[in-house]
This record gives sequence, structure tokens and C-alpha cells, in this order.
Amino acid sequence: MFYKFARLLCRIILVLLRRWEVKGKENLPSGGGAVLVANHVSYWDPVVVGCAFNRRVYFMAKSELFEIPLLGPLISVLGAFPVRRDKSDRNAIRIAVKLLEEGNVVGIFPEGGRSRTGELIKPQPGAAMLAFKAEVPVLPVALRGTRGVLSKITVIIGRPVLNQEGKKVKKAELEAASQSIMVQLADLLEQKNNN
Repeated sequence: MFYKFARLLCRIILVLLRRWEVKGKENLPSGGGAVLVANHVSYWDPVVVGCAFNRRVYFMAKSELFEIPLLGPLISVLGAFPVRRDKSDRNAIRIAVKLLEEGNVVGIFPEGGRSRTGELIKPQPGAAMLAFKAEVPVLPVALRGTRGVLSKITVIIGRPVLNQEGKKVKKAELEAASQSIMVQLADLLEQKNNN
């Protein structure tokens, strides 16, 4: 209930203040698990992505955020769960896989942090690994204009990709799949520039 209220309130703010536009909503699977991946340049990004969908998005967020008074409990209530970025966080992986296997959408910023320049950063293998492990598709989402406070925000949702069923993968395959995800994001960002 609180999640729906918060999403509605944020949608109103985004429409009124940021001229928010979402393209490709039809690409979100209506059911079943999916790893949602997006480029990351702003603290607004999780809010913008979460508001773009009618399905709840459970974000994997850096553990330091959960130590901030008020923010930590708030993002926990909204469905975020912590991941330690300094090592392989098995607990975060277990939580994500469980959510995906239960048919939920898990949101990840595959770059592992915000890009200071707006350019895409080399991806971490986590998003591809989760998709392979849980046997779910990856849904690429491109964000434009989230930095700052007045620019128009555009969200473009791509088609689901990388639905590998029951396949064990090696490190090189994970890296290739991660790079493929970034190519999809780059293509969506370029598409936005041309529209």
C-alpha cells in the first residue's frame, strides 16, 4: 500500500516538474521474473525506474545507503535490499534469485555505481549472472535527463534479452553477456537521441 502511494506521489512530481516521458512500456513482461538493468547517473534513477512500471521493482542497492537514518528504513520498506560492493555478496545474490524465482522484477545498475560523466561505464557481471542463475530475461532501460532538477526525464524500455534456460556459464560468457547488456543500453540511449 505504501509503495503504491509513494509511486503515485513521485509520478505526479515527475510529470509536473520534470515533464517525465516513458516509452516502450509494452516491453515489460506482464508476469514472471526479470532482471531490470538501467544506466545510472543520478540519485533520481531508482525513483524514475520504479515509477515507470506498474509492477513493483525490488532494487539491489549499495549497503551504505541502509546505514543512513530515515533513508535506510524508507528504501527497505520500498523493497530495496543491500549489496556489499567490496566483495561477492552471497546473501544479496540469494535474495535476488529468490525474488526472481518468485516472479518479481529485480532492478540493478550494472555499472556498479553512478557515472560521473554520463557515459556508460564497464559493467559488473552481476546482472547477467542473476539472469542465468534464475533463468529469467534481462530488461534494458535507458534513462536520460535524470541529472539535475529541471531537465526533461525520458525513460526508454527495451525488449527483454538473454533468456538463457538452465545454462551454467563461465566467467568469459558472463563478461560477454554483461557487455551485450551495455550494448543494448547504448542502443536505447542512441535511439532516444535520434527521436
